[in-house]
Amino acid sequence: MPVTLSRDDAENRDPGPEITASPQVPPSAGPPLRRRHDVGMSETLRVGVVGAGPWAGRVHAPGLEAHPGTRLAAVWSRRREAAEELAGSRDVLVATGFDELLASVDAVAFAVPPDVQAKLAPVAARAGKHLILEKPLATDLAGAQAVADAAQESGVAAVMMLTRRFAPEVRSWLAGLDGVRGGAGRWLAGALLSGDYAASRWRQEEGALVDAGPHAIDLLDAALGRIEQVHYASRDAANDLWHVVFGHEGGATSTLTLSLRVPVQPALVDISVYGENGHTQLSGRRTAAQDCYAVLLDEFLELVREGKTEHVCDVRRGLHLQRVLADVQAAV
Repeated sequence: MPVTLSRDDAENRDPGPEITASPQVPPSAGPPLRRRHDVGMSETLRVGVVGAGPWAGRVHAPGLEAHPGTRLAAVWSRRREAAEELAGSRDVLVATGFDELLASVDAVAFAVPPDVQAKLAPVAARAGKHLILEKPLATDLAGAQAVADAAQESGVAAVMMLTRRFAPEVRSWLAGLDGVRGGAGRWLAGALLSGDYAASRWRQEEGALVDAGPHAIDLLDAALGRIEQVHYASRDAANDLWHVVFGHEGGATSTLTLSLRVPVQPALVDISVYGENGHTQLSGRRTAAQDCYAVLLDEFLELVREGKTEHVCDVRRGLHLQRVLADVQAAV
């Protein structure tokens, strides 16, 4: 049965800045950024992109085209003219529908709003297509559970585009943490006030918690241990300003301040933790999103080649983050 969309399939991406380690932890201390030619696959993976907004145009399409292990095989968007523009002069199928795209690819990369992803990703998984998923998985826990169930039951690789987790300096920082007992995150930017993503309807409707929240929550969770409880949450609706206190597995606590409606230039994004070894901070900009995507593709291809599904940023991670989002919303 053909699948139709009920709302605009504008791109789904992180409008916040890129994050790097503070000087205490030099990037060279962690695993190096793997080069694209190190994948070693004998055959290219045909990937279709769903959505044709700026994120698809800046990251997905050029990344898939540049990587030797993948081929941008098809594009589908509710707005055909946008899909044609994304395809450009490339030898790429501009699909007339989602079913046609599925018939021509081995994997699907989503660049659409979370409610659209929640509708289409289970269809793709049950068709045996591997998945590159955006955050959050869905707009609610039930939708995220449906995506996770379909991916796991179908045995397909399903990796979340949690961009910063594929940056070598972030991995180095996380790997160097020990004995942490508390932390704090700040994600303050003006992305919903102006710029390419201010016109995104789903972002304006859902706000900072659903858009940037998964990235910030993921980093706090990775640094301090699995988030098990939301002790406190409040929201200033006029400024979409969130203040949250988390309880982590093992007893650590953290706080998060979050808004995409603060006119801060440049954006203020940092994650800091402290404990028996003192204090260390993750902040600033370093690895470009395109390079993070290249690392994601390396690791995604490895999963597909080896028939594996487990990854630190797999669909189960996305489901956990969705649960935390739901708990924060319920605590307000």
